[in-house]
Amino acid sequence: MTLNNYIRAIKELKPSFFLFENVHGFIYKPHEKALKYLQSETNKLGYNLSFKVINTANYGIPQTRERFICIGTLKSLKPFVFPKETHAKPAKLNGNDISPWVTAGDVLNDIDFDLPEDVKMQAGSKHSDLLKMIPPGDNYLYFTKKRGHPEPQFKWRSRYWSFLLKLSPTRPSWTIQASHSNNMGPFHWKNRYLRVSEIKRLQTFDDNYNIHGSYKEQWRQIGNAVPPLLSEILATQIKALYYK
Repeated sequence: MTLNNYIRAIKELKPSFFLFENVHGFIYKPHEKALKYLQSETNKLGYNLSFKVINTANYGIPQTRERFICIGTLKSLKPFVFPKETHAKPAKLNGNDISPWVTAGDVLNDIDFDLPEDVKMQAGSKHSDLLKMIPPGDNYLYFTKKRGHPEPQFKWRSRYWSFLLKLSPTRPSWTIQASHSNNMGPFHWKNRYLRVSEIKRLQTFDDNYNIHGSYKEQWRQIGNAVPPLLSEILATQIKALYYK
């Protein structure tokens, strides 16, 4: 849905509030016109906006997925207040009812067993042998001169961050993107593609939630989605603020 169509839907439906989600870069200069347009048009329709960039890991989702979240409310209602973060990177814990980030290992270890089809799921394309040597939680930068590798294979920051990116069981996953590639991760720490059941866990979909289509089609649907747990947290906050 384009931004114009989204605003048209608001105009026609006249909801008490709405949620708009986009990539975290929506607040930066390349998208400045789009953000100002969203603000001006929704203001004309009678809405106040509350927005921020959210790191989903700070709400208990096993993925450091940063997204622009905007909640619009009718001007007759009090402005939306984002719920307090419940999780933090272990190094930033302050003991005030904040839990450590949920890690990929926390949600995948009980399905971390080998399957016959995993032999066909070895990742990395022509760089599959290099992927096997990359430590969990690292990427192609492991094979650069700047990182001190004795036999550098790549120049510093010459590829996308997700190139040969491998999950670590001790930290949340990086963003599960909509597109799937032979050498763009994150990959499992066992050097294979993630299974659909695993990216569902990392996105907080219920195990029993059915997603149809080919492997790549299912991946795209899951990667495009707002994590259901984040939707629930935001919906719960809306209910608490406006439906007492």
